[in-house]
Amino acid sequence: MNVDVKVTSDRPAPEATAVAAPTGLGLPPVTATTAATAPGPGFSGRLTAPLLLGSLLNPLNTTMISTALVAIGHQFGIGAAHTAWLISVLYLASAVAQPVLGKLADALGPRRVFVAGLLVVIASGLVGMFAPNFGWLIASRLLLGIGTSAAYPAAMSVLRDESRRVGRVTPRPVLARLSFAALGSAAVGPTLGGLLVMVVGWRGIFAVNVPVALVALGAALFWIPADPARTRDADAGVPRLDLDPLGIGLFSTALTVLVFFLLDLSHPLWWLLAPFAVLTAVLVWWQLRRPQPFIDLRMIAGNAALARTYLRHGLSYLLIYCVMYGFTQWLEEARGYSSGYTGLLMLPMSVAALVCSLLGARTKGIRGPLTLACVLLTVGAAVLMFLSGSTPVAVLLLAGACFGIPQGLIGTSNQAAVQAYAPPESIGSAAGLQRTAQYIGAITASSLIALAYGQSASVGGLHLMAAVSAVLGLLLIILTVTDRALRTRT
Repeated sequence: MNVDVKVTSDRPAPEATAVAAPTGLGLPPVTATTAATAPGPGFSGRLTAPLLLGSLLNPLNTTMISTALVAIGHQFGIGAAHTAWLISVLYLASAVAQPVLGKLADALGPRRVFVAGLLVVIASGLVGMFAPNFGWLIASRLLLGIGTSAAYPAAMSVLRDESRRVGRVTPRPVLARLSFAALGSAAVGPTLGGLLVMVVGWRGIFAVNVPVALVALGAALFWIPADPARTRDADAGVPRLDLDPLGIGLFSTALTVLVFFLLDLSHPLWWLLAPFAVLTAVLVWWQLRRPQPFIDLRMIAGNAALARTYLRHGLSYLLIYCVMYGFTQWLEEARGYSSGYTGLLMLPMSVAALVCSLLGARTKGIRGPLTLACVLLTVGAAVLMFLSGSTPVAVLLLAGACFGIPQGLIGTSNQAAVQAYAPPESIGSAAGLQRTAQYIGAITASSLIALAYGQSASVGGLHLMAAVSAVLGLLLIILTVTDRALRTRT
């Protein structure tokens, strides 16, 4: 379905006397009027500040809640199998919303989408702050997943528009800061979450989004330029917005059915696999018919290197989030540590992830950092298999660090792989699908935790989760070292 949306620009459109755009921007030609009025080199700190603030909200909230799950469960009298929904619902919303909001940013303008997303984030924080029951918390996380998903694709679109305005590509340091904001916020999430729970209680995990989003909103309104006129349909004179609503609906419904199945693996509802298979088959059929599908299956099927990157990325984050959520729950419930102390124990993992994300951005190769990351993930899982109630704190710190280093290396390395293997004209949708693979890995991780722990985290449950993670770590090593495409980019 093609939906024609009329967009009005907030500034007058100059006459388009076209000049050549810089090579590799993938942008429409820069007009002579625009080039003449472009102030300075562009990409100022004021422009990037709101983009960085907005982009850190989604990854921060994916990990910050890990040290609040036990407290929330005690508050509402529920176990790990139920609190896992707080993890899954955000990823479910994000997996669908990221590519959709990216298309909206391209068609309607990134500033509009960025601001709208922040307003939804503020609403989600208020709902979570005053939630009277667990159902309201689920609604808060659903809104949070949708609202925070607007920031990253809108930020990339803002930078593309700035490139068009000033006539040069986005500087690498700007892109590196955007990547670091996402990786860094995810890394410090458990520690920050633990401190918030200790100081103000678990509702602080939801409340903290309000001031951050308000600051980002104010900065966006003042410092992000008004949206330029988008590319227009030659016949109707308005932008073409082809969101493929049926494809979006099929994808989100199939993923929701799969999540319902995965979150009760101790008592699996096998009949759910039948509607999931039907929905998936219809989704594939419809996507192959669409000229502009929600998920470009032809592009993925014809690009084995990119498909392996998605698989590797999803499996990696499955292991990382098993530790992010499962290990922290075990520390609190089995070892009896407070949320604040658990957050401090996760600090080495956060620091290691931050440092290695910077180092990973500086490396030129892909295979070497990925291989090291996969080995450390496997080693970390093996360490978890031998933990007990009497394990020294130093070993607990070492286990966390073993997962922090891969977290920093995997994000930057797989991002580089997507940039290397994805078609230039499809880099935006390809990057969105990488995020979707990450979210699916996180959903599966929450399902594995629910299966292993049931109503309460235990040593046996931790060992089961660690054993599965170790097997998956070995699979990751094999996928990485045998990937011929990576050998040409070592």
